[in-house]
Amino acid sequence: MRPILYSILIIGALIFAKFFLFSDGKKEGEKKVSPGGEKKPGPGQDIKPIKVKYIVLKSEVLGTDILTTGSINPNEEVEVRPEISGKIVKLFVPEGGMVSKGFLLAKIKDDDILAQLKKLEIEEKLAAQIEARQKRLLEINAISKEEFEISQNKVSTLKADKEILQVSLSRTEIRAPFSGKTSLKNISLGAYVTPATVITKISQFNPIKIDFSLPERYINNLNVGKNIIFTTESSVAEYNAKIIALESKVDENLRTLKVRAQTPNTSQKLVPGMYVKVKLNVNNENSILVPNETVIPVSGGKKVFIIKNGKAEEIMIEALKRDNKSIQVSKGLQTGDSLIISGILTLKKGSPVSPMK
Repeated sequence: MRPILYSILIIGALIFAKFFLFSDGKKEGEKKVSPGGEKKPGPGQDIKPIKVKYIVLKSEVLGTDILTTGSINPNEEVEVRPEISGKIVKLFVPEGGMVSKGFLLAKIKDDDILAQLKKLEIEEKLAAQIEARQKRLLEINAISKEEFEISQNKVSTLKADKEILQVSLSRTEIRAPFSGKTSLKNISLGAYVTPATVITKISQFNPIKIDFSLPERYINNLNVGKNIIFTTESSVAEYNAKIIALESKVDENLRTLKVRAQTPNTSQKLVPGMYVKVKLNVNNENSILVPNETVIPVSGGKKVFIIKNGKAEEIMIEALKRDNKSIQVSKGLQTGDSLIISGILTLKKGSPVSPMK
């Protein structure tokens, strides 16, 4: 009897262990729940798409401000030098003052030229009288035509010599070539000057020129007539100017192009030699803007998410310029892409998404 009793006890123990010790406490047909309390999809069930907002990207023509430095130059400027050597007998340079075109700045001693001119005038008068007598004699055939032509030639030669002296006499007067402002004078009354001597400088301040240089990559954005804005160190005021000329070639060492602009200067506040800060607006065609909050910094660059085939796709981008609201993208995105603008931090590559209407 004992073997049978032992067998019954062992079978009862196994049944007890099955139902009470090794049971998971769930009835058949109940759904399994993850440790976090979330229900896991069973076989054949799909993950619920994440609802997101999006925008369709389009290209825009954007303005980019290029900043550079330059200097102010006079519209016209010349060093005033004498054409001949001699002693200065008159000096009328108004240092730092305005002069009009043709204003007499200095006078070189001309006594010797005047004496030669006076002599030639006497000889010319005598030669003219001889020519008149020769002409009357020729009319009555008292002299040959050759003799008359000699007297004519004498008169013509003296006139030519007189004109040469008159030109030399005009060179003793040093006059302003154009209206402008003089600099400080470099000589004094009584000084002996030569064509190498700089008496003063004359500069034309109205209008005024602004010279600056830009990198060669902006050549296609430059054209005559384009507006620029510039400021000076002495004032916070902004001035407008127009480009009037571009250098014919790029500087081979600096890879820059010299640009010249011009602006009125009626107030005379802009002085040649002043340092200026120049701002020029250039256009970038086919630029794409994306909101700052859609860009995620990652190792090696920046990325955004777009909707493609119902899923979130990661796109690495290259940025040109950033402001308070948006980033200008140069590479990675195309016109027509659907950029996700909400729920960015919850997305992963390949996550199913559902656009919100």
